Amino acid sequence: MSLISQNAELVQKKRKFTKKDDEERIENGKEMELDATVIQKKKRGQKENSDLIDVEEQNEMNKLENSLFGSLYNQVEFGKDNEDDDDDDDDEEEEPEEELDNGSPLYFTDKSANSVLSVYEEDMDPSEESNVEQEKSQRKPVWVDDEEQNTNINIANVNKLRKLRKGEDESVISGSAYVSRLRAQHIKMNPGTDWARLDAQPTDYSSEDEDSENVVNILRTNEDLVLKRGAKLLPGLLEYSRLVDVNVKDPSKGPVNSVQFHNNAQLLLVGGLDRKLKFFQVDGKKNEMIQSIFLEDCPVRKAAFLPDGSQAIISGRRKFAYTFDLVNARVDKIGPLAGRDEKSLESFEISPDSKTIAFLGNEGYILLVSTKTKELIGTLKMNGTVRSIAFTNNGEKLLSTGGDGKIYHWDMRTRTCCHIGVDEGCLNGTALCASPVGNLFAAGSDSGIVNIYNGDEFLGGKRKPIKATENLTTKVDFMKFNGDAQILAIGSRMKKNSMKLIHVPTCSVFSNWPPSYQALGYPSCVDFSPRGGFMAMGNAAGKVLLYKLHQYHQA
Repeated sequence: MSLISQNAELVQKKRKFTKKDDEERIENGKEMELDATVIQKKKRGQKENSDLIDVEEQNEMNKLENSLFGSLYNQVEFGKDNEDDDDDDDDEEEEPEEELDNGSPLYFTDKSANSVLSVYEEDMDPSEESNVEQEKSQRKPVWVDDEEQNTNINIANVNKLRKLRKGEDESVISGSAYVSRLRAQHIKMNPGTDWARLDAQPTDYSSEDEDSENVVNILRTNEDLVLKRGAKLLPGLLEYSRLVDVNVKDPSKGPVNSVQFHNNAQLLLVGGLDRKLKFFQVDGKKNEMIQSIFLEDCPVRKAAFLPDGSQAIISGRRKFAYTFDLVNARVDKIGPLAGRDEKSLESFEISPDSKTIAFLGNEGYILLVSTKTKELIGTLKMNGTVRSIAFTNNGEKLLSTGGDGKIYHWDMRTRTCCHIGVDEGCLNGTALCASPVGNLFAAGSDSGIVNIYNGDEFLGGKRKPIKATENLTTKVDFMKFNGDAQILAIGSRMKKNSMKLIHVPTCSVFSNWPPSYQALGYPSCVDFSPRGGFMAMGNAAGKVLLYKLHQYHQA
């Protein structure tokens, strides 16, 4: 075979292969065109379905708006007839787009709402109105426990629950009533949460304005930055609650004779016949003991801070006394006093200026000792025996009473007696106490009567007391005013629970003190915290009971 014939065959074969390839390409092109048309049809069908769904949703929204708001909210397009509803599907598909293009809002503000509401208010029943308002002012529970209605609780068997009773004969109540009474008791014991109520009115001023106003008020005065309560304490019932005992972790092994709060901190001094002087940090929860001092030769009859808070004076039935320096933790001794043969220096009072300690001596003598030198600087002499003394007028005056039933007024600047008055109904005076605010003072006797006097009127010749309380039946051993002189505590060591709290402005006794469900024991001493939030009471069992007075928010 020649080369030409061979090449011709090869060329023919190539032509056949190219022809087959072209046919395959044409066939593939037809298939691709068919696939594209199918996809376009599917997309068009999906678009038509989505447009139909949008139209249905729009129609349903219009129906809902018409049913809720009436014909006021029907958006009427002028220039169109109802025959437009019979158009083809393409027009219906394009209708939502036209509405969106028009920019018409889906809703508008109804300015005629007042007239519509007035019609509904007239048609509404008054009882329904009150129910609606009550629902708005109360919180709705997330769930309701059905067992509360079926549960009965006996509140008479448990001592802590007896205060929830509305009558003495009430014993069993339902679970729902028990829950509501617990809530009411919580609100009563924790006031000052009106801001959390649903119907609380918001204030119109901002916190920045209030802060700036407070700063201006502070700069306008040179007074101490001490919280001053403007609200007056109401008579009748005293809001209080018992807290953890102060010395619960280390109770005294003998009677507690002295308790006193420090002026500048929540520090409480406790002294008793176990010859220990203890200092506690009072918070109402843990009441940690900071320090304890053991005095080997001096069972503590009385202990007190100096008003400046630098020292504590400790005395017992001895011829000497002790001072404890709080800063340097050093104990110094006072006495025996030169030129005096005293059997005991167990009773004393400290002047408000922290310069003088007045000890009660024998035969009606009052011994004046300097807090700096610890030496005797002067004496005062009564006609009878001296039982109790109290400083007034920032230490310029001194009151004393004793076995002759009279009250002596002493001028500490000249150390002379300026007035003597008879304590009404008193044969033997046993206790005196002057108010830190105002010019009131109280005098107690061995018969249990406590007379409350106005100091200026008493010095002016009016001997009648403002009020004579006869709530104690045994000798008055101790009395104490609180910081704002609205409460006067009086007590006797000779009888259980023999302690009363007097509302000073009305001179009436608080009816819910002492608590009927708690035993005070034999009370021996009492003191209030500087701002009135705490009240501590010591008893013969070695306990120091602590109470929170809810009228005063700070200690």
